[in-house]
Amino acid sequence: MVHEREDRRVSRRRLITGIGTIGLGGLLTAGDPSFGVTLTDDPATAFDPDTHAKADALFAKARTCRLAPSTVQGPYYFETGAIRSDLREDREGVRLRLAIKVQDGSSCRPLPRAVVEIWHCDAAGLYSGAESESRDALKDRGKDGKAKISPDTKFADLRPTDRKRYLRGVQIADAGGVVRFTTIWPGWYPGRTVHIHAMVVVDDRRALCTELMFAESLNRRVLAQAPYLGHDQARDTFNGNDPVFKDDMLAHVVQDGDGYLAVIVVATDPDLRQV
Repeated sequence: MVHEREDRRVSRRRLITGIGTIGLGGLLTAGDPSFGVTLTDDPATAFDPDTHAKADALFAKARTCRLAPSTVQGPYYFETGAIRSDLREDREGVRLRLAIKVQDGSSCRPLPRAVVEIWHCDAAGLYSGAESESRDALKDRGKDGKAKISPDTKFADLRPTDRKRYLRGVQIADAGGVVRFTTIWPGWYPGRTVHIHAMVVVDDRRALCTELMFAESLNRRVLAQAPYLGHDQARDTFNGNDPVFKDDMLAHVVQDGDGYLAVIVVATDPDLRQV
């Protein structure tokens, strides 16, 4: 996989304008170098028909008009500019297909062309672009043996310290407001439960930063498998004692072949700059 240079990151406004001009499919086909992004696959082909059907059924159960819980972006966020649906690269782990529906929190209508970016750690708890920092976090515990995480801490965008970009990527919502990714089930690190970060950008505004989480019964099942067993310490934080967790962050999950499919509806106010 060829990674994009950090000095050629996409401008979200240019991205949205470009899609409006020639269409996302045209961008993905042409791989227009003027956008400075990695255009590797089409979201329409990310799921097979059976997975699409399962996702539709889960979305029917996941209907909500409540605004999604907002969180800080965390210490490891930076714009990757990589438009792709498969984020795995060389990372090993249980396959996770993820579908996110973005909608207007006032009208409950979908928000087509919303830009959705997700990022999360690998099975060992490491973040690409910040491997050294996330290794340090694995060891950072207080005198009581627990990591200190505050949900109110404000973080600026990270300046990447390595050139890796696994488990990070961007998709643009289709006419139904849906984006689709293929990734792995996230690992964990001290002080946090298993989670995926998501940022929603509407008309070049960072309209929402939130997190997606999973039922603990599923976390226990997945984390009991290789390669999630590489930690030298026991997991200390679960949904019940995580400083960020809210019930509305839980994704709806079903088995999907040799992995899982997760869907979630996130509602935002596109007129507010929340993050």
